[in-house]
Amino acid sequence: MNLDATDYHILRMLREDARRSMRELARLVNLSPTSVGERVRRLEDAGIIEGYEVKINRSRLGCSVRCMLEVTLRNGEHERFAEYIRQLPWSEYAYRVAGKACFMVMLSAPGMAEIEACINELSSYATTVTHVVFSTLELQDLILEC
Repeated sequence: MNLDATDYHILRMLREDARRSMRELARLVNLSPTSVGERVRRLEDAGIIEGYEVKINRSRLGCSVRCMLEVTLRNGEHERFAEYIRQLPWSEYAYRVAGKACFMVMLSAPGMAEIEACINELSSYATTVTHVVFSTLELQDLILEC
């Protein structure tokens, strides 16, 4: 699908606030609400817009300790690990990666005790390296700045 400058403008506006009405979006990009609606549907149908979601502030929910785990599995325990990390409430995301580690996992937990419990649970079939997160850099989707 070829995108034009208006499509990118729509994507930027939705990234800023996905709850915008078609009428407001149309006003921001200087098109009719019908035209904007058609463009948004086309972007959705093409899979460029995959969905709309709520961004949750985990720290305000009491999960202020963040760390990234490098997880290296022993004996190909991928399914066991996947099942464990999917049910762990502190899991923010998990990526299967190439390299020394098998997975990179972001955890947000109430305290170090919960992180330690996670590492203890994994220690029977994986080795971990833990990186404590001090702060997060806010990045822009520069791909939308074309």
